[in-house]
Amino acid sequence: MITADPQTRNTDDLRRSAQMAAAQAGDRAAYEALLRDCVPLIRAIAGRVGVPPDRGDDVVQDVLLTIHRARQTFDPGRSFTAWLRVIAERRSIDLLRQVGRHSAREFHAPLAFEAYPDEGADPTRGVEQAEVSDRVNDALATLPPRQREAVEALVLQEQSLTEAAAVTRRTKVALKVNLHRALKALRGKLQRTE
Repeated sequence: MITADPQTRNTDDLRRSAQMAAAQAGDRAAYEALLRDCVPLIRAIAGRVGVPPDRGDDVVQDVLLTIHRARQTFDPGRSFTAWLRVIAERRSIDLLRQVGRHSAREFHAPLAFEAYPDEGADPTRGVEQAEVSDRVNDALATLPPRQREAVEALVLQEQSLTEAAAVTRRTKVALKVNLHRALKALRGKLQRTE
Protein backbone atom coordinates (compact mmCIF):
# COMPACT_ATOMS: atom_id res chain seq x y z
CA MET A 1 0.00 0.00 0.00
CA ILE A 2 1.35 3.40 -0.99
CA THR A 3 0.70 6.24 1.41
CA ALA A 4 0.92 9.90 0.63
CA ASP A 5 3.75 11.82 2.17
CA PRO A 6 2.19 13.81 5.06
CA GLN A 7 4.35 16.83 4.18
CA THR A 8 2.87 17.06 0.67
CA ARG A 9 -0.72 16.94 1.95
CA ASN A 10 -2.30 20.22 3.04
CA THR A 11 -3.62 20.85 6.52
CA ASP A 12 -7.28 20.58 5.47
CA ASP A 13 -6.69 17.14 4.03
CA LEU A 14 -4.76 16.04 7.12
CA ARG A 15 -7.55 17.32 9.35
CA ARG A 16 -10.21 15.49 7.28
CA SER A 17 -8.19 12.26 7.36
CA ALA A 18 -7.84 12.57 11.14
CA GLN A 19 -11.58 13.25 11.50
CA MET A 20 -12.39 10.18 9.40
CA ALA A 21 -10.02 8.06 11.49
CA ALA A 22 -11.78 9.33 14.63
CA ALA A 23 -15.16 8.63 13.03
CA GLN A 24 -14.05 5.07 12.25
CA ALA A 25 -13.18 4.74 15.94
CA GLY A 26 -16.70 5.89 16.89
CA ASP A 27 -16.28 9.66 17.46
CA ARG A 28 -19.67 11.00 16.41
CA ALA A 29 -18.74 14.71 16.78
CA ALA A 30 -15.72 14.29 14.50
CA TYR A 31 -17.87 12.47 11.95
CA GLU A 32 -20.54 15.20 11.94
CA ALA A 33 -17.88 17.91 11.60
CA LEU A 34 -16.27 16.01 8.73
CA LEU A 35 -19.55 15.62 6.86
CA ARG A 36 -20.39 19.33 7.28
CA ASP A 37 -16.90 20.20 6.03
CA CYS A 38 -17.39 17.99 2.94
CA VAL A 39 -20.55 19.69 1.65
CA PRO A 40 -18.91 22.76 -0.01
CA LEU A 41 -16.19 20.56 -1.49
CA ILE A 42 -18.78 18.15 -2.94
CA ARG A 43 -20.75 21.05 -4.45
CA ALA A 44 -17.59 22.43 -6.08
CA ILE A 45 -16.66 19.04 -7.54
CA ALA A 46 -20.20 18.49 -8.85
CA GLY A 47 -20.16 21.94 -10.45
CA ARG A 48 -16.85 21.21 -12.20
CA VAL A 49 -18.24 17.93 -13.56
CA GLY A 50 -21.25 19.80 -15.00
CA VAL A 51 -24.07 19.10 -12.56
CA PRO A 52 -26.66 21.91 -12.73
CA PRO A 53 -26.85 23.98 -9.52
CA ASP A 54 -30.44 22.92 -8.87
CA ARG A 55 -29.32 19.26 -8.75
CA GLY A 56 -26.33 19.90 -6.48
CA ASP A 57 -28.24 18.84 -3.36
CA ASP A 58 -28.93 15.45 -4.96
CA VAL A 59 -25.22 14.87 -5.50
CA VAL A 60 -24.35 16.04 -1.98
CA GLN A 61 -26.88 13.69 -0.46
CA ASP A 62 -25.75 10.75 -2.58
CA VAL A 63 -22.06 11.37 -1.79
CA LEU A 64 -22.71 11.68 1.94
CA LEU A 65 -24.61 8.39 1.89
CA THR A 66 -21.78 6.75 -0.02
CA ILE A 67 -19.23 8.04 2.49
CA HIS A 68 -21.36 6.70 5.31
CA ARG A 69 -21.68 3.26 3.71
CA ALA A 70 -17.98 3.05 2.78
CA ARG A 71 -16.47 4.80 5.81
CA GLN A 72 -14.81 1.63 7.10
CA THR A 73 -12.94 1.16 3.79
CA PHE A 74 -11.08 4.48 4.08
CA ASP A 75 -7.37 4.21 4.91
CA PRO A 76 -6.45 7.09 7.28
CA GLY A 77 -2.89 7.08 5.94
CA ARG A 78 -4.17 8.23 2.55
CA SER A 79 -5.66 11.50 1.35
CA PHE A 80 -9.28 11.88 2.40
CA THR A 81 -9.80 14.72 -0.10
CA ALA A 82 -8.69 12.52 -3.01
CA TRP A 83 -11.00 9.72 -1.79
CA LEU A 84 -13.88 12.18 -1.50
CA ARG A 85 -13.13 13.67 -4.93
CA VAL A 86 -13.36 10.26 -6.63
CA ILE A 87 -16.66 9.49 -4.92
CA ALA A 88 -18.11 12.93 -5.73
CA GLU A 89 -17.04 12.76 -9.37
CA ARG A 90 -18.54 9.31 -9.82
CA ARG A 91 -21.82 10.24 -8.14
CA SER A 92 -21.99 13.43 -10.24
CA ILE A 93 -21.52 11.43 -13.42
CA ASP A 94 -24.17 8.95 -12.26
CA LEU A 95 -26.62 11.82 -11.76
CA LEU A 96 -25.83 13.31 -15.18
CA ARG A 97 -26.46 9.92 -16.80
CA GLN A 98 -29.73 9.55 -14.93
CA VAL A 99 -30.86 13.05 -15.97
CA GLY A 100 -29.86 12.31 -19.56
CA ARG A 101 -31.89 9.10 -19.64
CA HIS A 102 -34.84 10.85 -18.06
CA SER A 103 -34.65 13.73 -20.55
CA ALA A 104 -34.49 11.31 -23.46
CA ARG A 105 -37.79 9.73 -22.38
CA GLU A 106 -39.73 12.85 -21.50
CA PHE A 107 -40.57 15.92 -23.50
CA HIS A 108 -41.97 19.00 -21.82
CA ALA A 109 -42.63 21.91 -24.12
CA PRO A 110 -46.20 23.14 -23.67
CA LEU A 111 -45.70 26.05 -26.07
CA ALA A 112 -44.62 23.67 -28.83
CA PHE A 113 -48.10 22.17 -28.91
CA GLU A 114 -49.71 25.55 -29.50
CA ALA A 115 -48.01 25.83 -32.89
CA TYR A 116 -49.71 22.70 -34.23
CA PRO A 117 -53.44 22.59 -34.88
CA ASP A 118 -55.55 19.70 -33.65
CA GLU A 119 -56.33 17.73 -36.80
CA GLY A 120 -59.49 16.29 -35.27
CA ALA A 121 -60.84 19.66 -34.20
CA ASP A 122 -63.79 21.10 -36.04
CA PRO A 123 -64.14 24.86 -35.50
CA THR A 124 -67.67 24.86 -36.92
CA ARG A 125 -68.77 22.33 -34.32
CA GLY A 126 -68.83 24.94 -31.54
CA VAL A 127 -70.92 27.25 -33.71
CA GLU A 128 -73.30 24.43 -34.62
CA GLN A 129 -73.72 23.47 -30.97
CA ALA A 130 -74.50 27.07 -30.06
CA GLU A 131 -77.10 27.25 -32.84
CA VAL A 132 -78.72 23.98 -31.71
CA SER A 133 -78.76 25.21 -28.13
CA ASP A 134 -80.43 28.44 -29.20
CA ARG A 135 -83.07 26.50 -31.17
CA VAL A 136 -83.79 24.24 -28.19
CA ASN A 137 -84.08 27.23 -25.85
CA ASP A 138 -86.45 28.97 -28.28
CA ALA A 139 -88.57 25.82 -28.57
CA LEU A 140 -88.64 25.44 -24.76
CA ALA A 141 -89.87 29.00 -24.40
CA THR A 142 -92.94 28.22 -26.54
CA LEU A 143 -94.07 25.31 -24.33
CA PRO A 144 -96.91 25.73 -21.80
CA PRO A 145 -95.58 26.48 -18.26
CA ARG A 146 -96.28 23.01 -16.77
CA GLN A 147 -94.61 21.20 -19.67
CA ARG A 148 -91.59 23.56 -19.55
CA GLU A 149 -91.36 23.01 -15.79
CA ALA A 150 -91.37 19.21 -16.28
CA VAL A 151 -88.58 19.39 -18.89
CA GLU A 152 -86.48 21.74 -16.75
CA ALA A 153 -86.81 19.58 -13.62
CA LEU A 154 -86.53 16.09 -15.10
CA VAL A 155 -84.26 16.63 -18.11
CA LEU A 156 -82.18 19.75 -17.62
CA GLN A 157 -81.70 19.53 -13.83
CA GLU A 158 -81.75 15.71 -13.92
CA GLN A 159 -83.96 15.40 -10.86
CA SER A 160 -85.70 12.14 -10.03
CA LEU A 161 -89.50 11.97 -10.28
CA THR A 162 -89.73 12.08 -6.48
CA GLU A 163 -87.51 15.19 -6.24
CA ALA A 164 -89.29 16.95 -9.11
CA ALA A 165 -92.71 16.15 -7.59
CA ALA A 166 -91.62 17.63 -4.26
CA VAL A 167 -90.21 20.78 -5.90
CA THR A 168 -93.11 21.39 -8.28
CA ARG A 169 -95.82 20.17 -5.84
CA ARG A 170 -97.33 17.94 -8.53
CA THR A 171 -97.86 14.22 -8.72
CA LYS A 172 -95.41 11.91 -10.44
CA VAL A 173 -98.08 10.92 -12.94
CA ALA A 174 -98.78 14.56 -13.86
CA LEU A 175 -95.04 15.18 -14.35
CA LYS A 176 -94.70 12.13 -16.60
CA VAL A 177 -97.65 13.23 -18.71
CA ASN A 178 -96.33 16.80 -19.01
CA LEU A 179 -92.83 15.56 -19.88
CA HIS A 180 -94.17 13.20 -22.55
CA ARG A 181 -96.26 15.97 -24.14
CA ALA A 182 -93.37 18.45 -23.95
CA LEU A 183 -90.89 16.10 -25.63
CA LYS A 184 -93.41 15.32 -28.39
CA ALA A 185 -93.98 19.03 -28.98
CA LEU A 186 -90.23 19.78 -28.96
CA ARG A 187 -89.51 17.03 -31.47
CA GLY A 188 -92.14 18.45 -33.81
CA LYS A 189 -90.87 22.04 -33.48
CA LEU A 190 -87.20 21.11 -33.92
CA GLN A 191 -87.88 18.92 -36.99
CA ARG A 192 -89.72 21.79 -38.66
CA THR A 193 -86.80 24.20 -38.16
CA GLU A 194 -84.18 21.86 -39.71
